[in-house]
Amino acid sequence: MVLGLACLGFLVVMFVVFERGPRVRHAAAPTPAEAPAPATDGGRQFACESVAVVDGDTLRCGRQRVRLASIDAPEMPGHCRTGRECTPGDPFASTEHLKRLIGGSPVACREVDIDVYGRSVALCTARGEDLSCAQVKAGVAIVRYGELSCR
Repeated sequence: MVLGLACLGFLVVMFVVFERGPRVRHAAAPTPAEAPAPATDGGRQFACESVAVVDGDTLRCGRQRVRLASIDAPEMPGHCRTGRECTPGDPFASTEHLKRLIGGSPVACREVDIDVYGRSVALCTARGEDLSCAQVKAGVAIVRYGELSCR
């Protein structure tokens, strides 16, 4: 009985850790190809030659996760935590739209913050197009977590 309760306690702790993610305030060090460029307006700038789209508002640049600034896209199935107001819509359409926007081209980003999960929150462009603005204009994400200035 005691062993069973200990195992249950361990599982609960592991669930909380993996559900909420790590509470760190730093991002993984960039690889040489993603080394920071000098920032002209306050944020660390970096280029990402090889981009993986995680979902409609998150990219992976090497080992570094990048959250697109000021937007929220629909969560993938099972990712909307209880009690959180998640963005409605089709998460697969949002993810596919972001993949098409990038289309294998390099992505340039300017970091504006680090979130509670250790992700870089950044304004990013691909082929000269602001990715946050493009996601909102296409209706596959909404403006949230700050202001977004689109032309």
